[in-house]
Amino acid sequence: MTRSLTISIDAMGGDHGPSVVVPGVALAATEAPALRFLLHGDERAISAELAKHPSLKDRVEVRHAERVVAMDEKPAQALRRGKGTSMWSAIESVKSGEAQGSVSAGNTGALMAISLLILRMSVDVERPCLVVGWPGVKGITTVLDVGANVDCDAERLVEFAILGEAFHRAAHGVAKPTVGLLNVGAEDMKGHEEVRQAHSILRSGKFDLDYRGFVEGDELFQNKVDVVVTDGFTGNVALKTAEGAARYIGGELRAALNSSLTSKLGMLFAKAGLMKFREKLSPDAAAPLLGLNGVVVKSHGGASDRDIAAAIRMASKLAQSDFAAEIERNMTRLTAAVAEQQPPAVDGAA
Repeated sequence: MTRSLTISIDAMGGDHGPSVVVPGVALAATEAPALRFLLHGDERAISAELAKHPSLKDRVEVRHAERVVAMDEKPAQALRRGKGTSMWSAIESVKSGEAQGSVSAGNTGALMAISLLILRMSVDVERPCLVVGWPGVKGITTVLDVGANVDCDAERLVEFAILGEAFHRAAHGVAKPTVGLLNVGAEDMKGHEEVRQAHSILRSGKFDLDYRGFVEGDELFQNKVDVVVTDGFTGNVALKTAEGAARYIGGELRAALNSSLTSKLGMLFAKAGLMKFREKLSPDAAAPLLGLNGVVVKSHGGASDRDIAAAIRMASKLAQSDFAAEIERNMTRLTAAVAEQQPPAVDGAA
């Protein structure tokens, strides 16, 4: 941590609220002594949890919010009653400059809608997208979009490539991340029209990106490239499939290790290794919303204190990076590249 930062947190978000968020803040605080926090929500509930963590006394400010955005609330409804909710208050602190980043484990659709309304989009970026860190044999692959945009044209996919490349450099310290498009095959003729057109734009060489072509689904865990781009429908299906597979494998492994006294004894000795295996198997719990005029990081609804700490860590990294300026530079190039691909105007006059 090179300078003091303040992270604004929706303390009521997710399935567990302050009982998990405050311990997550305490974990993050031990890792980064310069961090300060704004916690938004029910002051009484937050204060009760803070009493269990006296080390946070001088580093946390509580902002009371009367209402909470429900996990099943529709985005339009959340916008109508947004002011006065803990989520709205947390994002507004970023807009005002009181905080340099925000974290919430609340309703994804509502978080995207409220963030978009308050922070607006970066220059030339159409819509925000959700990014996740995907575990692989050699490290982490950045995958986006994983749920914010169901339908995407070629320009949006190229936009995601620009966002993802800048994010991966800021979050993982890779000087020149490699980029690929998720597709049903590696050949140029494979995939739907939007993917093929995005492929054509990206390989034109007009961007400061190390584009490597198409990536297939079975290569997501192989770290073939640093950044994998897809639409939100495909990305969310892939993410939920990976999470379900991780739970299935973990459950079957536990069942096998509990099948006899000998295996139970073995599990006791292997517990630490099994915990690391489970953590590595699942995609990252911290999913930033990219493309906004401000840093917003989404943690999943069932987040643990460690997940909240990871989201805070990600928000602080992005707040200190130059990734927003990098995105703006390449978005200017994208606008020019798309214009070049348009057919020339036909003069209607005879």
